[in-house]
Amino acid sequence: MSSMFSGCVVGRANGVAAGWANVGAGVTQLVMPLIYSLITSFDVPSFKAWRVAFIIPAILQAVTAIMVLVFGQDLPDGSYKRTQKTSNKKKENVIEVLFHGLKNYRGWILGLTYGFCFGVELTTDNIIAQYFYDRFNVKIQTAGAIAASFGLANLVSRPAGGVVSDAMGRRFGMRGRLWSLWVVQTVAALLCVLLGRVNSLWCSVFVMCGFSLFVQAASGLTFGVVPFVSKRSLGVISGMTGSGGTVGAVVTQLLLFSGNNKFSTQTGISLMGLMMLVCTLSVTTISFPQWGGMFCGPSVDPDSMDEHYHLLT
Repeated sequence: MSSMFSGCVVGRANGVAAGWANVGAGVTQLVMPLIYSLITSFDVPSFKAWRVAFIIPAILQAVTAIMVLVFGQDLPDGSYKRTQKTSNKKKENVIEVLFHGLKNYRGWILGLTYGFCFGVELTTDNIIAQYFYDRFNVKIQTAGAIAASFGLANLVSRPAGGVVSDAMGRRFGMRGRLWSLWVVQTVAALLCVLLGRVNSLWCSVFVMCGFSLFVQAASGLTFGVVPFVSKRSLGVISGMTGSGGTVGAVVTQLLLFSGNNKFSTQTGISLMGLMMLVCTLSVTTISFPQWGGMFCGPSVDPDSMDEHYHLLT
């Protein structure tokens, strides 16, 4: 995805593509309770009904996968096999590309921070409907509708994060991209802490909406930085960052919301916000030789020039 757009708009492009894809989480929260209710209306026991309901997204996933294989384009110039035949560009050694990506500490930091923005988003998608259903005694359809608003916010919030990253990049360079990522994700962490502390239904809904906007924007801001880490190992860095989101979701789910925990869900939400707050501090350690970081300027070393850095890292 990142290789198909120029650096001045890559954050926006990544934000729109990923954000609109993540809207599916909101649609799921809204539609699945309705499918479940429809199935139970035919006198299907509840322990079977929810299993039958999951057949629908499974079919949709299979259809989508087939469509990607049939209609997807590998590169801006066309299919990978065709461009390899017509291009004179030297083929990269896969092991070297992987090695250079894995040894770049910026990829690991972005994986960590993404684990506590997108990973937190995934965890919230998993628990938020049940949280409102249990704590505020709303109907399951109402809880699903409230939870759906969290995922549906991706329609604007994650693209907005990409737009902000590009705008700050044009105005302040890489320092602007990093500062905006840190500020937005820190605000999201504070709102996550607050979400677990408020006691009224409507205050919780209001805080959750603010939290969703900031945490999803942070995901868009993250992928406004990723394309600049390494041109040579862009796929590796993107994979490291993306997998960090999944790992973050697994970690927070196991530590804070598994059946063995002794504290309530609302306490778990606040603790998740504190974990997010601490892990976001790692953004301050990211620095690029040719652009600098949040607190330092670019290097004076001639080998840190833009193209040289991109091709050798």
